Amino acid sequence: QVQLVESGGDLVQPGGSLRLSCAASRNIFSMYAMAWYRQAPGKQRELVAAVTGGGGTNYADSVKGRFTISADNARNTVYLQMNSLKPEDTAVYYCAARQWGTLQPQYWGQGTQVTVSS
Repeated sequence: QVQLVESGGDLVQPGGSLRLSCAASRNIFSMYAMAWYRQAPGKQRELVAAVTGGGGTNYADSVKGRFTISADNARNTVYLQMNSLKPEDTAVYYCAARQWGTLQPQYWGQGTQVTVSS
């Protein structure tokens, strides 16, 4: 079993920045791809960014050039640096871990609220 705990969500003005953190209860980065998802009110959960153990990353088109995902193996922590935030980035952000060779995450965090508003 793996626990994922997110932190860093906040209220921020448009154009501002936030860094989200996701701490895993044990080191799983060698066997799991780590990802950030988000869900806005009335919308489906969507993939925002993902990182593999080898360091490969991918991003949703809506966040490319603004968000950066990274992993710190020593701290069992994944980060999502969010810059140039827009009101449409407002959502609950979830950390997830997907075992290699599978299609869907096996573990989810509880979510952290990001609100972008003036």
